[in-house]
Amino acid sequence: MALLIDGGRIPPRWADRKMLLPVKPNGHYDSGAECVRIALINNMPDAALEDTEMQFMELLAAAAGDVPVRLSLHSLPRVPRGDRGVAHLNNFYFGIDDLWNRQFDAVIMTGTEPRQLDLRQELYWSPMAEVLDWAERNTVSTILSCLAAHAGVLHSDGIRRQPLPDKQFGVFESTKVCDHELTHHASRPMRFPHSRWNEVREDDLTASGYAVLTKSAQAGVDVFAKQKRKSLFVHFQGHPEYGSRTLLKEYRRDIKRFLRKERETYPTMPHGYFDAAATNLLTEFQQSSLAHPREEQMVLFPENMVVEALQNTWQASANCIYRNWLQYVLSKKAETSAFAAMTASYGQAQRKRPVVS
Repeated sequence: MALLIDGGRIPPRWADRKMLLPVKPNGHYDSGAECVRIALINNMPDAALEDTEMQFMELLAAAAGDVPVRLSLHSLPRVPRGDRGVAHLNNFYFGIDDLWNRQFDAVIMTGTEPRQLDLRQELYWSPMAEVLDWAERNTVSTILSCLAAHAGVLHSDGIRRQPLPDKQFGVFESTKVCDHELTHHASRPMRFPHSRWNEVREDDLTASGYAVLTKSAQAGVDVFAKQKRKSLFVHFQGHPEYGSRTLLKEYRRDIKRFLRKERETYPTMPHGYFDAAATNLLTEFQQSSLAHPREEQMVLFPENMVVEALQNTWQASANCIYRNWLQYVLSKKAETSAFAAMTASYGQAQRKRPVVS
């Protein structure tokens, strides 16, 4: 089933893909019970903004099966942007105020690159908190990714993220901790990419009523959930939506930052991601870069030789958990529709009963 993109606002980079169909505001799937209406709130930095759109579009299309998914693109105000990012948002995204005036079944909100140790000091904290509160009252379920997951637990339960000694970076094997609708039919082990400098810890989460669904011996908690008012909040510390090359792009970016002297240490190679041949090539490049730490070294980066061997080993896990999530949203939506119909029918019957004096 193709994704239905709200208002016909399909970025031209993806317009020729058959998986995307434009839908006018009063389109066929506006209020259909069989359609899942999702607001994707994409807060990623400009360099990753369009890639992140496509990653979520591809994942939702793969997970949806026969379920029509209607997607609306949004972004928080006050996220630092350059001219290109602002132009892209103006052309293809709706404002946050649009959320308050429409109905959505679910929300997916991404993180962004943090600039403050305390997330509450970020410029976008106030509108992010407003969206989180709105989602609790107005959606069936909400997905929070990486930094957004950390912001969510801080806002609702005061759980602070903890800094890590090094970046949690790579693809990690994970095990299912408890039975839950979101982990039905999950493979063993599951795999998820991670890319973060901070974590929220399992004991803090469970003490505040969160159910840990999956965790990794190396990377800690992966997926955790909690019912917050009307909405099931699902939190990912990792990035199941990542494409096969995303970690390579991040690794290359971090190396470039080191060579520009924007960071003090050479970045750690992503765990469980490169095969032996690629690891050897990248180790040789690292040794050369440490001996000659200049940005000009990047012309020798063996990207073309490395990229051929990359595999998306987490795709099955990502598809499974998102497929379960979409089915969960659809089933809860159907329950609500059935209850509303039953209530309306009962009210109509009561009005038709004869008055006995």
